[in-house]
This record gives sequence, C-alpha cells and structure tokens, in this order.
Amino acid sequence: MVKKEAFEWIKTGQKTIELRKGKAKSGDHAVFQCGGNILRGKIVRTHEGSLPTLLQSLNFKQIIPTANSLQEATTYIKKLYGTTDGTFTAYRFALSR
Repeated sequence: MVKKEAFEWIKTGQKTIELRKGKAKSGDHAVFQCGGNILRGKIVRTHEGSLPTLLQSLNFKQIIPTANSLQEATTYIKKLYGTTDGTFTAYRFALSR
C-alpha cells in the first residue's frame, strides 16, 4: 500500500524509484496499491545502503518529486519511517503499459 500522493507520483511518471527501509527483497516486479487502484511495474535496478548515500547517488526527485533539496527529501522520509538510520533499499522501476 502506498499513500495517495505517492501513487499519483508513480502514475504520472514523476516517481520512478521506490524507497523502502531494510535490506533488498527478492523479486523483479513491483505492485503499487492505493485503495482499489493498482499499478504494476518491473524492477530494473536495486540499490542498497544508508539513506544519505542513496539520496546523494540517485536523483532524490525520482524518490520524492516534491522535494527541492536533499534535506527536504530526508525530512519527508523521516516522517514516513520515523528514522533515517539503518539500511534502505531503492528500487528503480518501470511501469507496465
């Protein structure tokens, strides 16, 4: 399940990287659900590491499209997960058409 805001970003192509706390999970498909709406995609690349490393090495706007800086992206993610410590995984995906 993703928040409505994130679902819209994914649907409109603004968000192409999904970030999750924890180590990478196996699989090559992504499913995004918001209420009764579902989007499916293929995971094309996985990046794992600390949040600062991921946000600096990837385009943070592909993770949090409304963020205007690394700090804004970090703040948004901290509100979601309650922390920015530990391992995060970034899944670059392409929606199925």
